Amino acid sequence: MKQFLIIVLLVAVTFAGNSFAADLETQDEQLSYIIGMDIGNSLKQQGAPIDLESLFQAIEAVYTGAEPAISPEQAAAVREAYIAERRAAMEAERAEAATANAAEGEAFLAANASNEGVVTTESGLQYLVMNEGDGPTPAATDRVRVHYRGTLLDGTEFDSSYSRGEPATFMLNQVIPGWTEGLQLMPVGSKYQFFIPSDLAYGPNGSRSIAPNATLIFEVELLGIEGDE
Repeated sequence: MKQFLIIVLLVAVTFAGNSFAADLETQDEQLSYIIGMDIGNSLKQQGAPIDLESLFQAIEAVYTGAEPAISPEQAAAVREAYIAERRAAMEAERAEAATANAAEGEAFLAANASNEGVVTTESGLQYLVMNEGDGPTPAATDRVRVHYRGTLLDGTEFDSSYSRGEPATFMLNQVIPGWTEGLQLMPVGSKYQFFIPSDLAYGPNGSRSIAPNATLIFEVELLGIEGDE
């Protein structure tokens, strides 16, 4: 809190020489407005349903030392109920998205399996050879160096070593199962396209940038196997 107030004061000093609206003539008015802007931005980002009149009443009561309309015990109960409702709503939305993504992925893979050059393995992994190299193939316990680009079914890119400007290096048995299986099929120097079912990717939990039960598409270049170079 102390750090927040220091930042606010610095902002106030920075803008003190600039023109403000006619009803913000004093530094106290300007500083109060800036604090209000910060609070408003924070509340907007949280997405909580806010009744501004009630909010202002609470701020005034606490700041002036008046008796709040809601006791601390009541406040805790209301807060807990709201959090529980929001958690349930988010879980329902996530479950609905997982069901839709699973159906979309199954339909895509079923259609993709008949495309020219696409091979489907016993696990359900699909791949397309874009360029076949002539080097050795890695084992699951090898550390490999790759360039890759990952997209969702709608073409949205969620990760790319190309965008970062440098290859990625990792142990092959420490990535998603679709990668562990798929890269073992690739001779060094190859470029493959992988179509990875959700159960070989991030499954029903998803990840920070991957929705639950999402089917993923990767273009992968196997540049080398560490220790063989």
